[in-house]
Amino acid sequence: MDLTQGNITGKLIKFALPLMLGNILQQCYNIADTLIVGRFVGKDALAAVGASYTLMIFLTSIILGLSMGASAFISMEFGKKDYDRMKNGIVIAFLLIGGITLLITFAFFAGINNIIRFLQIPSEITRLTKQYLIIIGIGIIATFFYNFFGNGLRAIGNSVMPLVFLGVSAVLNIVLDLIFIVKFNLGVAGAAEATVISQYVSGMGITIYALLKSTHFRIKLKHLKFDINIVKELANLSILTALQQSVMNFGILLVQGLVNSFGTVVMAAFAAAVKIDTLAYSPVQDFGNAVSTFVAQNYGAGKHRRIKDGWKQSMIAASVFCVCVSAVVFIFAERFMGLFVSDGTEIIKVGAGYLRIEGSFYIGIGILFLLYGFYRAVGKPEMSLILTIISLGTRVVLAYALSAIPKIGVIGIWISVPIGWFLADMTGLLIYEKITTVKTIDLERNMTCIYEILSKYMKNNQKLN
Repeated sequence: MDLTQGNITGKLIKFALPLMLGNILQQCYNIADTLIVGRFVGKDALAAVGASYTLMIFLTSIILGLSMGASAFISMEFGKKDYDRMKNGIVIAFLLIGGITLLITFAFFAGINNIIRFLQIPSEITRLTKQYLIIIGIGIIATFFYNFFGNGLRAIGNSVMPLVFLGVSAVLNIVLDLIFIVKFNLGVAGAAEATVISQYVSGMGITIYALLKSTHFRIKLKHLKFDINIVKELANLSILTALQQSVMNFGILLVQGLVNSFGTVVMAAFAAAVKIDTLAYSPVQDFGNAVSTFVAQNYGAGKHRRIKDGWKQSMIAASVFCVCVSAVVFIFAERFMGLFVSDGTEIIKVGAGYLRIEGSFYIGIGILFLLYGFYRAVGKPEMSLILTIISLGTRVVLAYALSAIPKIGVIGIWISVPIGWFLADMTGLLIYEKITTVKTIDLERNMTCIYEILSKYMKNNQKLN
């Protein structure tokens, strides 16, 4: 889909809806394990899966970030209609990100025991956690294929096919969960096996589709060449985006370790609540990715006025959505938690407390997702990294500081989340206002212009005085 022409709101919604549905399906993918394990295996198994989930999100976030950075490059070249350079970049990005994926997989299996110790996993669930991790780690390579080609297809405006393959995979995962866990009683191992099989179905499926059916991924011999300039551009976009994603999820991993120190009840509650939480705001996360593609294509085409108009409309839409979702989560927090546990009153109470505190402020994460997408799209992923450091740094520091106070305890972890979001939002929006007060959206150029305007203003004032 060409996002450089036509009605902005209509095209954004049309492009974003498949992304949103895809992310919802992705969360169903994850929720299936948690819900079925919680219902049919027990509290300890639920805690083990929850702790493992946070770790795997951190590891795969590196791959996701690299793929998102590569997709920003693809979007820009697509907007410029330089298809040969785009295909050359696809080849280089595939080889680089694929190599990094193999290194991550090797490091994961080599250091699995040290990872478990780092996460402060309680001794009673160490065996279950390791059992789940050994199997789920096999799927890291599959996540590379899906994220690389999924983000690549979205970069050229095809948000439907990634949704199709993810939908098939999500349904398969749920079916296999029921077979492996309920019918064959395979416990956490069955949950992990179901996820891995489903990951390879989606990963291999979308790879075959992209290579055979999309003309923009049909590589010729002339595209198989090393171009140092493309490597530099990809490195600038991908490494910083990957760093932003990994910093974000490493911060969450540190918080998970803190949560684990409060015992299996809090671990189980957090595991279930995070899944509800992520499902609730996942649509706005992908709306942010859609906005990123919109901005990148128009930035490549030099349509800066269109970018500003699209940004205003996106802010309104995201804010309305987040307020509505916050209200739903606040009202139905206990009922949502009850889906995951059948006889865990304390678990439901703890989880509902988290949802009501953190879930009331989804507008904070909604705006942050838009800011991430914008800065990535205009070739400034370092700004996304800065905002992530502010958000997660605040969250981690406050979580550890407040939870150490006996009268506050675990609630300190919950309230630290929205505080981090809003500090990052304020920073990102202030900088956005500065760089869009002039005609073009180019950070270095705009900041220079702003400095010159301020200097002239001060000189004129001195003359008048």
